[in-house]
Amino acid sequence: MRSYKNILLAPNATIRESLLVIGAGARRIALVVDENEKLMGTLTDGDIRRGLLSNLSLSDSIESIIFKTPTVCNISDSKEKILEVALAKKIYQIPIVDNDGKLVGIEGVDTLLKSDAKVNKVVLMVGGLGTRLRPLTDHTPKPMLKVGDKPILETIILNFKKYGFTNILLSVSYKAEIIESYFGDGSKFGVNIEYIYEEKRMGTAGALSLMREKLNEPFFVMNGDLLTNLNFEYMMKFHLDNKSVATMGVREYDFQVPYGVVNVDGHDILSIEEKPTQHFFVSGGVYILNTEALKLIPNNEYYDMPTLFENLITKKMKSISFPIRGYWMDIGRVEEFEKANDEYYEVF
Repeated sequence: MRSYKNILLAPNATIRESLLVIGAGARRIALVVDENEKLMGTLTDGDIRRGLLSNLSLSDSIESIIFKTPTVCNISDSKEKILEVALAKKIYQIPIVDNDGKLVGIEGVDTLLKSDAKVNKVVLMVGGLGTRLRPLTDHTPKPMLKVGDKPILETIILNFKKYGFTNILLSVSYKAEIIESYFGDGSKFGVNIEYIYEEKRMGTAGALSLMREKLNEPFFVMNGDLLTNLNFEYMMKFHLDNKSVATMGVREYDFQVPYGVVNVDGHDILSIEEKPTQHFFVSGGVYILNTEALKLIPNNEYYDMPTLFENLITKKMKSISFPIRGYWMDIGRVEEFEKANDEYYEVF
């Protein structure tokens, strides 16, 4: 995602100032933001030209010519989604905002069509037994079950590759030889794969203690039974921009109580809510960690990711959430496996 700091304008800027910003930015566009960098609109050469033709002068404010309803995408939108929007709207550049409308960058079609290689490693936890998917997993490890025309794990790896993350560490255990035989060193998939062997069950974070020396930059950790079209590049940028030690991908989960909920005070009924909906955020099984988080993980012991985040919070080490708004499917049960197969070609 391109830097945007040099193409920002305040809403009270003059037309003369906007021409300088647009010219210096070489993008033919300026982004108008408030004091908190919340996007208020855009400004192009065409907007300025129309303003001057309607008798505005170079010293006048740009406020009346700002395009206040620009097309934007969210930081959790996938690369495919952003390209789809750009093509549909016939625009070359799209501002990217967070859930609060705050500007986080600007994306160009040319950069969407390519991805620079990233040094950050991706740790995929693929050693689970997959007991809830038996008998499908009696002879096949869960990440190797086919969804669509390829194993779950292959889709995950190719999704990371699409965003430039090609250095993969696979934490394996159950039927590891099947995974290693299929992927090898990763070269035929355009990635680099190393294997970490768990001799015992180590939880969703414990195996990280076996690979400390291999992790020198902020790195991803992801469950190997998860299908998502999450924009991994934006998630890493979000993590780095916020100077976080740990970032957790979270999914919004709604639960409707199937009854009328009675609120009471002692014996007195205060109110009745008919089948209210409760809103929660749940862990999405995708994380980014800085290397300092590894210091909290005990050596060669069972240790779960929720415990790691609890310890980070206790020690006041910055931990943040990143919204997963696109496709997300945790394939833990047969019905989820079947649903993922039904949806695969539409999503991927």
